Amino acid sequence: MNIILMGPPGAGKGTQAELIKAAYPIPHISTGDMFRAAVGQGTELGKEAKKYMDSGKLVPDEVTIGIVEERLAQPDCATGFLLDGFPRTTGQAQALDKVLEKQNKKIEAAISISVPDEIIIERMSGRVSCKECKAVYNIKFNPSIKAGICDKCGGELFQRSDDNIETVSNRLAVYKEQTNPLLSYYQKQNVLHEVNGNRDASEVFKDIKKLLERF
Repeated sequence: MNIILMGPPGAGKGTQAELIKAAYPIPHISTGDMFRAAVGQGTELGKEAKKYMDSGKLVPDEVTIGIVEERLAQPDCATGFLLDGFPRTTGQAQALDKVLEKQNKKIEAAISISVPDEIIIERMSGRVSCKECKAVYNIKFNPSIKAGICDKCGGELFQRSDDNIETVSNRLAVYKEQTNPLLSYYQKQNVLHEVNGNRDASEVFKDIKKLLERF
């Protein structure tokens, strides 16, 4: 079961990816997590990726595709995978198809989670993360019990530099310009499935699970 999870930043892809991973024995591959780990470690890739992430722009294809190709060749992807955050452009999608063809694989479902822009901005501009365990909260929708303190480990909560209103708005603009064409790309391949993400996470997952039961 080879799946792509799509949608604008803040649509709830991370939450749905965790639910999918818990229900199905396939690895969750998030390029965002890979880049953030590299940034935290201060690697050359991390420094390069951070410049783009902080301004709400996409990390260059040659960096992203190389990371993804290497990851998909690992043994735990032999029976399937869940890609989250990649591809984001038709060029990346075409490159991914070539990578998968070499590995005798193909995308079976591209799931797109849709949420209105104003909801996305409200969600992301209120998002804070724990410096220690990386748990994520929202000061309006999912606040910690004690302001500024993580419920799980007691660590300090902070807002990432790419979660302010200006950067979020820029990321949405980049998404619409470069990523929306993916919908028609996968629609032509008859693998696109759109899901309303402006609901409780459990309701969204029910729809996704119905789709995945086909595979």
